[in-house]
Amino acid sequence: MTDVAAEEDKDPDIELFVKAGSDGESIGNCPFSQRLFMILWLKGVVFNVTTVDLKRKPADLHDLAPGTHPPFLTFQGEVLTDVNKVEEYLEQMLAPPKYPKLAAKNRESNTAGNDIFAKFSAYVKNTKPDKNQALEQALNKALSKLDDYLTSPIPEELQNGRHIGEGESSRKYLDGDEMTLADCNLLPKLHVVKVVAKKYRNYDIPSEYKGLWRYLGNAYTRDEFSNTCAADTEIELAYKDVAKRLGK
Repeated sequence: MTDVAAEEDKDPDIELFVKAGSDGESIGNCPFSQRLFMILWLKGVVFNVTTVDLKRKPADLHDLAPGTHPPFLTFQGEVLTDVNKVEEYLEQMLAPPKYPKLAAKNRESNTAGNDIFAKFSAYVKNTKPDKNQALEQALNKALSKLDDYLTSPIPEELQNGRHIGEGESSRKYLDGDEMTLADCNLLPKLHVVKVVAKKYRNYDIPSEYKGLWRYLGNAYTRDEFSNTCAADTEIELAYKDVAKRLGK
C-alpha cells in the first residue's frame, strides 16, 4: 500500500526546453520560455530545464519535437508545444490540493498590458526620426493604462477594505498579492521592454507610473521571476538587429 501512496505522491516527470543564450548554455531571451519556467516554479513541482542552442540543435531534440522551436516541454513523456495550451494543461494537471491554482480571479488581470509589447516593437523597429515621438507616446499610453489597472482596487480589495486612502490599490501583482498566470505572461515582456528601450532608445518607463514601478519592484524580489530572466546582455543582443537606428 505504501508503494502506491509513494507513487501517487511523486511529481510527474517534466522537462522544459528553453532557448539558450549566445553561449549555447545559459538562458536566452524568450518571454515565452520564461513564462513556462515561471509557471512550473510557482507550481512548486520538481522539473528539469534544458537550454536548446538553436544554432546547433541536437539531433535527439529534432526527433523529439521536429520543426518546433523552444519553448516546449515533455510531461510524462508527452511532448507539448503550444504555449497557451501548455499553460492550460499545467493548470489542469498540477492542481490543488497538491499544487496551487494559478489562474487569475479577475478576467481583466489577464488582458491588462496586453498591447504594450506591440507598441514597444513598433517603437524600437522604427527608423524614421519624425515618427519617434508619436510611437513613444503610444508606448507611454499603453504603459499608463497598465499603471491605472495596478493602482485601481480589484473587487476583492474593495470587499475587504484592503486598499489605501483615496481608493488606491496596494496589491503586489496584477490579480492580488500572489503571482498568477497573468503575471507569468506579462512580466517577461515588461522586462524586455525595460531593458531594450533603455539600451536602444535611452527610454525609461516614466517614474510617475507608480503602480507599474511598484509591480516591477515586487516582481524582481521573487526568485521565480528574477532567476528566470535572461541576462540583460542576452536581451540586448537579441534585439541588436531588430532595434533599428533612427535615421539622421
